[in-house]
Amino acid sequence: MKTTRLLLWPYRWLLLVTTICLTTFLGWRWLDDQQSEKLLTETIQRGNIENFISATGKLEPKHYVEVGAQVSGQVKALHVEEGAIVKAGDLVAEIDATVFETRVQNAQASLEGKKAQLIQLQAELELANLRAKRNLSLHQQNAVSDDELFASTTNEKILRAQITAMKAQIKADAASLAGDKATLGYANIYAPIDGTVVNVQVRQGQTLNANQNAPTLLKIADLTVLTLRAEVSEADIPHLYAGMPVYFKTFGGGERRWQSTIRQVLPTPSVINDVVLYQALIDIDNNDGRLMDAMTTQAFFLLDHAKDVILVPLGAIQTNTPAKKNQRSYVQQHTANGLIDTPVRLGLRNRTHAQVIKGLKAGDSVVVGSQARDSKNGRTDNMKRPPRGF
Repeated sequence: MKTTRLLLWPYRWLLLVTTICLTTFLGWRWLDDQQSEKLLTETIQRGNIENFISATGKLEPKHYVEVGAQVSGQVKALHVEEGAIVKAGDLVAEIDATVFETRVQNAQASLEGKKAQLIQLQAELELANLRAKRNLSLHQQNAVSDDELFASTTNEKILRAQITAMKAQIKADAASLAGDKATLGYANIYAPIDGTVVNVQVRQGQTLNANQNAPTLLKIADLTVLTLRAEVSEADIPHLYAGMPVYFKTFGGGERRWQSTIRQVLPTPSVINDVVLYQALIDIDNNDGRLMDAMTTQAFFLLDHAKDVILVPLGAIQTNTPAKKNQRSYVQQHTANGLIDTPVRLGLRNRTHAQVIKGLKAGDSVVVGSQARDSKNGRTDNMKRPPRGF
């Protein structure tokens, strides 16, 4: 019996050593598995949050004039170039006015000739009036015949009618002369508004034909106030209204925001590739000249916003299943004592964060996910949400 115990003793030691090694190995594997998932946390901070509708658009001058030519002829001189700043009344271009000057001279000569004819007729009327009075006196004395008296009075009436007709012709010629002078004035083209010459479409020496339509010479725009035409989807247009706050950015303007409000929402849409888009007009001051015509912008129409509030990442928010009553939102708060499910009451949301009305404060740490990590080479895989109660 004693010999049998001695023979079993090495096997007992072997079983004990095997058990200790197996337990150690399993414990090491368990610790490695626990460390293979790394929690991702984020510190709660205060900030601003916005709920908005976004749209693209282009800038254009609110006030501009396309300056055209009302007369035909050769461009005699251009006094401006693109980018020039002009004042209303400045001479910007001249058209050869030789033909119009000749017309004015002819009209003036014709008018002066008819005025001379009027003076002649008035003098003849005075003479005819004297003859008629003398013949009337002599007729009463039977010194002249009835025919001679009738002829003198008739001549007086004819002269009066000729004077009336001549006065009418003088008025017509005067009006024609005024029109020719106005046409002559159109040969000198002046700036109609204060602004910047943004486009010149003709060159000096070019011949213009204004018989069919008024050719455009140049475009003058007031660049101190621009209008943004934003293309808004028909699904978003019911939320927009005049006076609604909006800001926009330009592609080359970095993070700078231009603040304004909606001036008008146009009622007629434009259809592009079967997509119905409405235009919202936004005016913006451009006194510093940083904005330019035809710039592409990204506009943000503010539906609601809050400043200096507690913000939590959307990735940290979890919700009870719909089957449970009193469905609520919560986050897994990372504390010194471990993870705690903390209920939160939320407000505004955007694409990345939500406003926390109750439940968290600035500086709290919440779990936003985890990373699966390869224990052999330390490589991390894609982020995933940890299960509740991790």
